[in-house]
Amino acid sequence: MPVRLVLTAAAGAALFLLAAPALPASADPSETVTVDPVGRIAEDGTVTLSGTYRCTGGTGPVFVSSSVDGRSSSVRYGIGGTHAECDGVEHHWENTGKVTSGALEPGAIHVEATLMELSLQSGLPLPRFHAAEQRDITLTKG
Repeated sequence: MPVRLVLTAAAGAALFLLAAPALPASADPSETVTVDPVGRIAEDGTVTLSGTYRCTGGTGPVFVSSSVDGRSSSVRYGIGGTHAECDGVEHHWENTGKVTSGALEPGAIHVEATLMELSLQSGLPLPRFHAAEQRDITLTKG
């Protein structure tokens, strides 16, 4: 089998897995991520979100990522990422990111936080989801 065909198939499989919904890989109740009920948005569009996480058994790099819905329901904005330590202890996370001017305003907003590990399988870094939370919060000026 030509190498090019194998590489194409592997790349396609990786893209398929990355497009899968962000669902936790395990039902381990000790692995959690939460989002605080209030976030901040600065005048320049910088958004700060926070919460807590707890995970165990991470063998690769683990991150807490977060995103918010924009005014259009089809647009999501990534709001930073924080390196996570999977030691079974609850930790605080805080992510900051800048969105397009006017894309978000103070008020109610939908947030998703994901606790995700990059797991090397067959040499490809693939996501392994530990926990996820979606909730509506309030953005305040600040």
